Amino acid sequence: MEPLTRLAVEAGAAILSINRATMGLAQKSDGSSVTDADMAADAIIAQGLARLAPGIPVLSEERTHAAARPYRDSFFLIDPLDGTHEFIDGRDEFTVNIALVTQGAPLLGIIVAPALGTVWRGIVGRGAERLLTTKDGASWGAPQPIRTRPHPGPAAPWIAAVSRSHADPRTEAFILARPGAVRQVLGSSIKFCRVAEGGADIYPRLAPTSEWDIGAGHAVLTAAGGLVTGEDGKPLVFGEEHDGFGIPSFIAWGDPAAARNGAAAPQPQKQPE
Repeated sequence: MEPLTRLAVEAGAAILSINRATMGLAQKSDGSSVTDADMAADAIIAQGLARLAPGIPVLSEERTHAAARPYRDSFFLIDPLDGTHEFIDGRDEFTVNIALVTQGAPLLGIIVAPALGTVWRGIVGRGAERLLTTKDGASWGAPQPIRTRPHPGPAAPWIAAVSRSHADPRTEAFILARPGAVRQVLGSSIKFCRVAEGGADIYPRLAPTSEWDIGAGHAVLTAAGGLVTGEDGKPLVFGEEHDGFGIPSFIAWGDPAAARNGAAAPQPQKQPE
């Protein structure tokens, strides 16, 4: 965990060294943006993982062309810069994400928010923690354990972490089905972290995303006592052989009992013929 955390912090420091006003900016074939910062962080992580764990395959958002799918055993799942829109727009809510997936499930997750000087990390079955760093990564604070909170009950409002850049009607309908829900608008995988540390109850996204967007957050939240499912309540499976490594939708629950008690996503209604 320590060398992987240092690697993610180093990638975060590289991102902060990029001048946002003059950096290169391009569009990928799927319409998403990629910057010099994405590529700098990806290069650092690729080199570091080749040194630390040369026998474990790597799937990175910036190198999907090199993906040798399906991944049957273990692989690293990387998003070198999650929240590229936030980064381009001058906000601080962007992250570096490293996950280790084993047999289809994220087992270890590290999320670094370099501009906030914060690291969230966890290993499923062993707990999760948060620590503060200097922006250059030279100094770390003492890790503090984090834990999801039990949902306070039917009389209390849900606190829902929601995306600043990727709103969609189905997710909004899911939140509206919880009367009085309080929205926390956040960028990148910080939404998973907010649920993991007990600052929110749920993070729904009922629109397509990709495995690298959620792998590290899935691991951190699960390690902190939460649960991530598809909208049908079933576990998500990572690394399978399908186009684009897409995730159709997911719900991140702080309190697993809330998911078991039938608080699942409302299903689309059939239109009369």
